[in-house]
Amino acid sequence: MKNRYLEDFDKSQIKDRDIPNFRVGDSLRIAVKITEGTKTRRIQNFDGVCIAIRGEGTGKTFIARKIGANSVGVERIFPLYSEIIEEIKVLRTGKVRRAKLFYLRDRRGKAARIKERKQK
Repeated sequence: MKNRYLEDFDKSQIKDRDIPNFRVGDSLRIAVKITEGTKTRRIQNFDGVCIAIRGEGTGKTFIARKIGANSVGVERIFPLYSEIIEEIKVLRTGKVRRAKLFYLRDRRGKAARIKERKQK
């Protein structure tokens, strides 16, 4: 049970953001602001699969995983309502039966594929 003032603060922070509905297993394109020193230089896209969502309110986070150079897996934890996230775009919707997809860490190549959910 949260303090009512904290709930009001959470609602005021959340209402300004336009976050799409996505679930675990969805392929996402996250536009991240890159800061070098004191300057915000550019926006870099992080394309990956959402493997976990946790938390609630302004503390909600998600983990995105992609396969980087030399077939090395790269995971990043993003706070959902962070200022560094410029935009989140859902590329594909995945059909999974788990809330957390940590088993993808052990999979390589075709074994790491996720089926696409049919649109209704």
